[in-house]
Amino acid sequence: MNVNVRAVYQLTMLCVPHLIATRGNIVNVSSIAGTRSFAGILAYCMSKAAVDQLTSCTALELASKGVRVNSVNPGFVVTELHKRAGMSDADYDNFIERCKTAHPLGRVGDPEEVAQAIVFLASSTASFITGEHLHIDGGRHATCFR
Repeated sequence: MNVNVRAVYQLTMLCVPHLIATRGNIVNVSSIAGTRSFAGILAYCMSKAAVDQLTSCTALELASKGVRVNSVNPGFVVTELHKRAGMSDADYDNFIERCKTAHPLGRVGDPEEVAQAIVFLASSTASFITGEHLHIDGGRHATCFR
Protein backbone atom coordinates (compact mmCIF):
# COMPACT_ATOMS: atom_id res chain seq x y z
CA MET A 1 0.00 0.00 0.00
CA ASN A 2 2.88 2.36 0.70
CA VAL A 3 4.40 1.92 -2.75
CA ASN A 4 1.27 1.42 -4.86
CA VAL A 5 -1.08 3.91 -3.17
CA ARG A 6 0.58 6.25 -0.70
CA ALA A 7 3.43 7.15 -3.06
CA VAL A 8 1.01 7.89 -5.92
CA TYR A 9 -1.22 9.97 -3.65
CA GLN A 10 1.65 11.98 -2.16
CA LEU A 11 3.30 12.62 -5.52
CA THR A 12 -0.06 13.70 -6.96
CA MET A 13 -0.64 16.16 -4.12
CA LEU A 14 2.85 17.61 -4.51
CA CYS A 15 2.43 18.03 -8.28
CA VAL A 16 -1.09 19.49 -8.34
CA PRO A 17 -0.06 23.18 -8.14
CA HIS A 18 2.36 22.74 -11.05
CA LEU A 19 -0.15 20.68 -13.04
CA ILE A 20 -2.79 23.38 -12.62
CA ALA A 21 -0.35 26.11 -13.64
CA THR A 22 0.76 24.20 -16.74
CA ARG A 23 -2.54 22.44 -17.50
CA GLY A 24 -0.63 19.18 -17.32
CA ASN A 25 -2.00 15.70 -16.87
CA ILE A 26 -1.45 12.53 -14.90
CA VAL A 27 -1.30 8.95 -16.15
CA ASN A 28 -1.23 6.49 -13.25
CA VAL A 29 -0.04 2.93 -13.72
CA SER A 30 -2.56 0.54 -12.25
CA SER A 31 -3.32 -3.05 -13.27
CA ILE A 32 -6.07 -5.32 -14.45
CA ALA A 33 -5.96 -6.40 -10.80
CA GLY A 34 -7.47 -3.02 -9.94
CA THR A 35 -10.67 -3.83 -11.80
CA ARG A 36 -10.78 -7.65 -11.57
CA SER A 37 -10.29 -9.98 -8.62
CA PHE A 38 -7.53 -12.59 -8.48
CA ALA A 39 -6.86 -15.17 -5.77
CA GLY A 40 -3.52 -15.07 -4.00
CA ILE A 41 -2.78 -11.36 -4.51
CA LEU A 42 -5.32 -9.70 -2.23
CA ALA A 43 -3.16 -6.77 -1.10
CA TYR A 44 -2.02 -6.08 -4.66
CA CYS A 45 -5.60 -6.08 -5.97
CA MET A 46 -6.67 -3.77 -3.15
CA SER A 47 -3.82 -1.37 -3.79
CA LYS A 48 -4.46 -1.17 -7.53
CA ALA A 49 -8.21 -0.68 -6.94
CA ALA A 50 -7.24 2.22 -4.69
CA VAL A 51 -5.10 3.67 -7.50
CA ASP A 52 -8.09 3.41 -9.85
CA GLN A 53 -10.34 5.19 -7.36
CA LEU A 54 -7.65 7.82 -6.77
CA THR A 55 -7.50 8.31 -10.53
CA SER A 56 -11.28 8.72 -10.86
CA CYS A 57 -11.65 11.08 -7.91
CA THR A 58 -8.63 13.18 -8.84
CA ALA A 59 -9.93 13.44 -12.42
CA LEU A 60 -13.17 14.92 -11.09
CA GLU A 61 -11.38 17.22 -8.66
CA LEU A 62 -9.01 18.63 -11.27
CA ALA A 63 -11.18 18.67 -14.41
CA SER A 64 -12.43 22.22 -13.80
CA LYS A 65 -8.80 23.32 -13.58
CA GLY A 66 -7.96 21.83 -16.98
CA VAL A 67 -5.96 18.90 -15.61
CA ARG A 68 -6.71 15.42 -16.95
CA VAL A 69 -6.12 12.26 -14.91
CA ASN A 70 -6.20 8.74 -16.36
CA SER A 71 -4.71 5.33 -15.70
CA VAL A 72 -3.42 2.39 -17.67
CA ASN A 73 -4.40 -1.06 -16.45
CA PRO A 74 -2.06 -3.65 -17.97
CA GLY A 75 -2.63 -7.37 -17.95
CA PHE A 76 0.42 -9.60 -17.79
CA VAL A 77 3.41 -7.85 -19.35
CA VAL A 78 6.81 -9.49 -19.72
CA THR A 79 9.21 -7.85 -17.26
CA GLU A 80 11.84 -9.01 -14.81
CA LEU A 81 9.49 -8.56 -11.82
CA HIS A 82 8.74 -12.23 -11.20
CA LYS A 83 12.33 -13.36 -11.68
CA ARG A 84 13.58 -10.66 -9.33
CA ALA A 85 11.05 -11.89 -6.79
CA GLY A 86 12.69 -15.32 -6.92
CA MET A 87 10.77 -17.22 -9.61
CA SER A 88 12.99 -19.69 -11.45
CA ASP A 89 13.44 -19.43 -15.21
CA ALA A 90 11.47 -22.65 -15.75
CA ASP A 91 8.61 -21.53 -13.50
CA TYR A 92 8.56 -18.14 -15.21
CA ASP A 93 8.38 -19.74 -18.66
CA ASN A 94 5.48 -21.93 -17.49
CA PHE A 95 3.78 -18.89 -15.96
CA ILE A 96 4.04 -16.98 -19.26
CA GLU A 97 2.52 -19.91 -21.15
CA ARG A 98 -0.43 -20.02 -18.69
CA CYS A 99 -0.88 -16.25 -19.00
CA LYS A 100 -1.09 -16.53 -22.78
CA THR A 101 -4.19 -18.72 -22.43
CA ALA A 102 -5.85 -16.18 -20.10
CA HIS A 103 -5.58 -13.31 -22.60
CA PRO A 104 -8.05 -13.59 -25.52
CA LEU A 105 -5.41 -12.31 -27.95
CA GLY A 106 -3.40 -15.42 -27.02
CA ARG A 107 -0.23 -13.69 -25.93
CA VAL A 108 1.24 -11.61 -23.13
CA GLY A 109 2.01 -7.91 -23.34
CA ASP A 110 5.19 -6.05 -24.12
CA PRO A 111 6.33 -3.05 -22.04
CA GLU A 112 6.40 -0.93 -25.20
CA GLU A 113 2.65 -1.46 -25.63
CA VAL A 114 2.01 -0.03 -22.17
CA ALA A 115 4.42 2.84 -22.82
CA GLN A 116 2.62 3.75 -26.05
CA ALA A 117 -0.73 3.87 -24.24
CA ILE A 118 0.78 6.18 -21.61
CA VAL A 119 2.18 8.42 -24.35
CA PHE A 120 -1.26 8.55 -25.97
CA LEU A 121 -3.09 9.44 -22.74
CA ALA A 122 -0.48 12.09 -21.91
CA SER A 123 -0.69 13.64 -25.39
CA SER A 124 -2.95 16.35 -26.74
CA THR A 125 -4.58 13.65 -28.89
CA ALA A 126 -6.32 12.53 -25.69
CA SER A 127 -7.35 16.06 -24.71
CA PHE A 128 -11.01 15.09 -24.09
CA ILE A 129 -10.22 11.98 -22.03
CA THR A 130 -10.16 12.12 -18.25
CA GLY A 131 -11.08 9.61 -15.56
CA GLU A 132 -10.41 6.74 -17.93
CA HIS A 133 -8.93 3.36 -16.97
CA LEU A 134 -7.40 1.99 -20.17
CA HIS A 135 -6.98 -1.77 -20.10
CA ILE A 136 -3.93 -2.96 -22.00
CA ASP A 137 -4.48 -6.62 -21.42
CA GLY A 138 -5.20 -8.45 -24.65
CA GLY A 139 -8.89 -8.47 -23.75
CA ARG A 140 -8.50 -10.23 -20.43
CA HIS A 141 -10.69 -7.71 -18.57
CA ALA A 142 -13.60 -8.70 -20.81
CA THR A 143 -13.41 -12.41 -19.94
CA CYS A 144 -15.25 -14.43 -17.33
CA PHE A 145 -13.43 -16.45 -14.68
CA ARG A 146 -12.45 -19.89 -15.87
